[in-house]
Formats: sequence, structure tokens, C-alpha cells
Amino acid sequence: MTTTRAPRLEELTPANLEAALALRVRPEQEFAVHPVADSLAEAYVHPRAAWPRVIVDGDRVVGFVMAFLDIDWRDDGTDIRSGLWRLNIAADEQCKGYGRFAVDAVAEELRRRGTKTLHVTWHPGEHGPENFYLTLGFEKTDERVDDEHVGVLPL
Repeated sequence: MTTTRAPRLEELTPANLEAALALRVRPEQEFAVHPVADSLAEAYVHPRAAWPRVIVDGDRVVGFVMAFLDIDWRDDGTDIRSGLWRLNIAADEQCKGYGRFAVDAVAEELRRRGTKTLHVTWHPGEHGPENFYLTLGFEKTDERVDDEHVGVLPL
């Protein structure tokens, strides 16, 4: 009998930390995503806002995802947002559905928390993630954060 395992999200632990830190995207994508170590440092200094997880398939760490939860987008209390902060899929694990799985898992967590929209930002560029996010149903807004586009997915 063959058992098919589905990917899953796991909290970071001493057992999976090294694998998470070793994740590397394709070289041409490095401009568009921070290394996992940077994300973990941000999670450490923003523990109430950050929701970091590794993406695991079987016993392999294939990616990393981090959501942001209930942040004050304009620093004035008028716009509280949650969404996708970071997404790193290992170079040799891309195009296998792990990115879509991670976005869906973040969306489900936000729905569980009562959130109505999932926000994401991305760097524009030939090897950036814009087409990936648009294919998943994100709507590109006119808003920009620094040099990044903002997208919104209704939940």
C-alpha cells in the first residue's frame, strides 16, 4: 500500500531550523525575497505580528512562509492588515505546488482569525513573483510600498 503525504506547515523547532536556514531560492529570484535568517530575525523582534512556518513534505523542508498579523499599515490605527510577509520555496522544489499550498494555508489561518483580505507585496521584475500571485487571484492595487507592488486577495 502506498501512502501519499500532503505538504504541511510546521512551527520552527530545533529539529527543522538548520533545514529552514539552508533554503535557497533560484539565484535570479534572490532580488525579490529575503533569506530565511532575515525573516526569523524580524519574527523575533515582531513576535505579535509574525507567524513563521516551514513547509514540509514527508520529512523534507521544502519552503518557508511567514504571515503578518494585524499590523497597523499606516501607523495611525486606520488600516489594520494581515497577509503574506515572506515566501521562500527551495530552488529545486519550485513548480510542485508548494507555493500555492503555502498561500492557501496562510489564507485559511487568516480566515480562522476572522480576516477578510490577505495582503501581499512583491518586487516587480522579470523573475519576480507577480505572475504567481496574480494567478492565485490576488488583485494588483495602485498602492506601492517602497519599490514593491501591493496585492489583495479577498477571503
